[in-house]
Amino acid sequence: MHVPYRGSYLPDLLGGQVQVAFGPIPTLIEQIRAGKLRALAVTGAGPSEALPDLPTLGQFVPDYEASAFNGVGAPKKTPDEIIYRFNAAVDAALQDPEVQKRFAQLGTVPTSMTPGEFAKLIVDESDKWAKVFKAAGIKAD
Repeated sequence: MHVPYRGSYLPDLLGGQVQVAFGPIPTLIEQIRAGKLRALAVTGAGPSEALPDLPTLGQFVPDYEASAFNGVGAPKKTPDEIIYRFNAAVDAALQDPEVQKRFAQLGTVPTSMTPGEFAKLIVDESDKWAKVFKAAGIKAD
């Protein structure tokens, strides 16, 4: 049964009121490492560097892949010069060993992209999930 939460489901998951949840690794990794949660699989296309012993859900459900991503955006009319300077600064930060170490602790791997590559990712993911929603008859509330 789907149970929508306005806040975090984590207290109910840890307390046993919820038996299964799909969640991003950075949100759950500390509880997994501490043995408070049992991870069953990862939903990405490949194994997680942070949880390398877990299978992918795609090994059980063919072609299953669902990955979360975050990025930095700017208003539509932001000049290209500013976008590219900001992108270069973000990329430089992602090369910092301390930043990489922190991302690794959180169980995530940052990926540098050009603004065009990130825009394409957003379009591709939107198209992918629109097809899933349509096939499943899911409508926005």
